[in-house]
This record gives sequence, C-alpha cells and structure tokens, in this order.
Amino acid sequence: MQFLSRWESQRLSTTTRGIPLVDGLATEDIGNQRWSPAHGDLALPALTFDETAFAANRDLFLRWCASAGVTVAPHAKTPMSPELAHSLRAAGAWGTTVASIQQAAVLLASGERRLLLANEIGGLAAGRRLGAVLSAYPQTEFHAFADSPAAVAALAEAARVADRRELSVLVELGAGRAGARDRAAIEATMAAVLAADRLVLGGVATYEGAVATADAGETIRAISALMERTIEAFALVRTAAPHLPLIISAGGSAYFDVVARALAPIAQADGNATVLLRSGALFFADHGIYARAFAEIDRRGGLIIDGAQHSAAGSFRPALTLWAEVLSRPEAGLAIAGFGMRDASFDQGLPVPLRVFRDGVEQQELAETLSVTRLNDQHAFLSVVSGSALAVGDVIAFGISHPCTCLDRWRVIFGLDAAGVVTRALPTRFG
Repeated sequence: MQFLSRWESQRLSTTTRGIPLVDGLATEDIGNQRWSPAHGDLALPALTFDETAFAANRDLFLRWCASAGVTVAPHAKTPMSPELAHSLRAAGAWGTTVASIQQAAVLLASGERRLLLANEIGGLAAGRRLGAVLSAYPQTEFHAFADSPAAVAALAEAARVADRRELSVLVELGAGRAGARDRAAIEATMAAVLAADRLVLGGVATYEGAVATADAGETIRAISALMERTIEAFALVRTAAPHLPLIISAGGSAYFDVVARALAPIAQADGNATVLLRSGALFFADHGIYARAFAEIDRRGGLIIDGAQHSAAGSFRPALTLWAEVLSRPEAGLAIAGFGMRDASFDQGLPVPLRVFRDGVEQQELAETLSVTRLNDQHAFLSVVSGSALAVGDVIAFGISHPCTCLDRWRVIFGLDAAGVVTRALPTRFG
C-alpha cells in the first residue's frame, strides 16, 4: 500500500472535509478507525460510497457488456480516483477513459497503461504538453480523438515530442458538442491522419448524450440518426485502413442500450472492430438523473443479459451518500443543514433526504418529512412538515443527482461497508 508522507497525512487529517481532527493518521489507517457517519464520527459534511453497491453495479454492467458484445473504458473523470480505475480494469474493463491531458497524466502516473483520451486536446502547444507526458510512458497504448486537420496536427506534434512510432487517432463525429459535422469534415480529418507521420487511424467516436432532449422520443430519434452517421464514418475509416483493428466508441451515458443495439452488429460483422463505451457515472448511479435514465431503459425493454431481462432501475443501486448535520431550526417549517453548493451537485436536481439519525439511531420515516428547496455556498435549506421532530444535531443522509459534478467537489471520499462503517478513504485527483 502507498502511504502518504507525514506532511500529506497531516494536511489530509486536519483540513480535508470529512476527516476528524486527528494528528498524523495515514489514509491507509482510516479503515481501522471504525468510523460511522451515522454516529457523527466523521467531520460533516462528508461524501461516502457504498462499496457493495459499487461492486454490484460494476459486475452488473460488465456482465451486460459481455452479453451485448461491447466493451467499456470507464470514464475516470467521474471520481478521478486511480484506485477505482484500477479496480474497474481488474474486474474486466478494457482500459480507462480520460477527458484531458491532466487526467491522462494522473492515470499514467498511477500505473494505467491503456488510455482513451475522449476529447480533442487543443493546438500545437497542447500537443507538446501531451507529448511530454507520453514520453515518460513509451509502452502505453494510447488513443485520442480528432475532428479536424488542426486537431490531427496537435496529435502529430504529441507523437513527435514523445518519439512514438505511432499514435492512434479516432475520428470524432458529433452534434451538439465537438465532432465533425459532415462527410467532408470526416474525410478531411482522415486525410490529415493518413498524411501525418507517426499517426494511425484507430477508428471512430461519438457522444450520443449531446443530442439528448427533454423529449424521450425525439432523443431516441436523434441518437439513432447519430448512430447511422457513426456507422457511415466507420465504413470510411475501414476502407482507408482495411487491415487495422479499429474502435467504435460512444459515450454510453444514459443510452448505452441504444448505442449497443446499433453498433455491436457492425463490429461483429467487421470481425476486427471493438465497440468501446465510455460509461463512468453509472457505476455510482444516483437518486436523480441516473435513476430517471434507468427507468427509461426499462421502458425500452430493460437490460438483456444472456437472453434474460433485468430491470435497470431495480438492479443498479445508488452508491453515493452525502452526510450532513442539522445546524439550525430557526423557524417553523425550516431547517438548515450543514452543506451547500460547495459540497453537492445541483445541476441535475437537488439532493434528496434519505435517512435521519440521532445519536446513531435511525429515526424512522423522519426523512419523509423533509425536502431540500435550495442551496447557498455552505447551507442547505430544508422544508420541514408541520409537527416534524427533526432537531439540531440530527445527521441526515442525502442521495445526490449526477455523480460527476458531486464527486469533483471532494478531495477524499469514504467507502462504507454494509453496516455503514468506513472501510477506507480514497483521495481524488481532480487537481
């Protein structure tokens, strides 16, 4: 196990949210303390993840991938935890996805050696930065996106600086975000790759979440159209690279079932191609945007694993919990809890009260009397029904919506076992 230096341990134990004010405790020793957020042992607010739920989500999705004929490189940007990235790869993931040069540097330094950089990197200066990173890891299998000749030039510069014999480029097409918009842009990007030294065509990529709308039917039509464009682009790349193994990559996001149905038969018919999803947040699930997404998957037929139908909503389990204490009951119908926009995601819905504890004892049904109405920097405003027994000092467990924008607020998250006891502390590496 890797121990932090004494300075890092001190910093972690005295200034990091969630860590009680203990002196000189290494992160590897935190799991031995038997802390329980329900008992108020952590310095609240704190963010925890259910180890059992995370493992169950991981195993479920990897089983579904195998049955659907696709693979996954989980997106590291969700937790930016090398430990969790390693665990997903060890369980059978293809590799790891990153969104930036900085994220690539973190994952490479942690030992990952198969990366997909699912983004354009910028111009020539960015290419030099990427090349400097890759030069330290010559054995890394590395793939990156490009949607224009300028993006290709940046990757060629990275390959030159890194002195790599070849760097794999996936031609990105898309709508609503980055990505070549038409056949001419795709062909120009391909031509730039073929003309560049040290670059090879590695396949095609897209992100279906960018075309989603509030209308479910319209969203499926837009994604289906994007999949058709992706298949057409893949055919162009295959013609230009007839013998190379190729990747067809899509985000996965909330529409992994739609993506797999469209792309898996293409890869199977090709015989030398892999459908690579980049799903990351679904391993954590949530009580908001992903809960709604799983319900939509069930309306589309659910998860089909080895011919058997499973409910996505009933199978994926929310793994993240935000813990906070009631600070004030200043007036009837109002409670102030000790967390705010600095601690929780709110872009896809406010946190949801799940359970309430007093001196470590759950107060049955008390959470049903509460709802979060708004947040400011460090306070949550809770509407409280008349007659609620909620009191100052009560500890509330909240479910969150959108794991990505919650996890990036935390430098340390805590694993919990089935009894709600802290098993470990995982530092995040958002920078």
